[in-house]
Amino acid sequence: MISALKQFLSDLSGPTEPETLSEDRCRLAAAALLFHVIAIDGEVADAEKATLRGLLKERFDLNEHDVDELLAEAERADKEAVDLYGFTSVLKGQLDVADRERIVEMMWRLAFADGKVHEFEDNLVWRAAELLGVSSQARIRMKRAVRGHEGA
Repeated sequence: MISALKQFLSDLSGPTEPETLSEDRCRLAAAALLFHVIAIDGEVADAEKATLRGLLKERFDLNEHDVDELLAEAERADKEAVDLYGFTSVLKGQLDVADRERIVEMMWRLAFADGKVHEFEDNLVWRAAELLGVSSQARIRMKRAVRGHEGA
């Protein structure tokens, strides 16, 4: 995964690559974007980090060690990023619409993880969804579904 991080940071739009490396770059881009959701309001709550761990473990079928490694790389990538485009362009290029919508849904789950959605989180999900090519209707539908589920 370290090689994937180096490749991801050095050349976001490079030539075709082996499937495993491409999958690692996609996983890292998703994890970094998701980490950005929990960090954007200036504090990473334990509930948010636990939710992120669970989402990564479930979505990518990872063990505890791999989740720890991916989270460390995601945090590093997020701190080095200058914008969302680096992450979203990888995801948009590798994922179909349904998978990109799942990423937005995961972002909403993280935004609601600490019981309140900060305005920065709401804005981040909106901007990322636009960059991912996820419609406003789908983004709002997912927000309502997650809010209803979290409130229950």
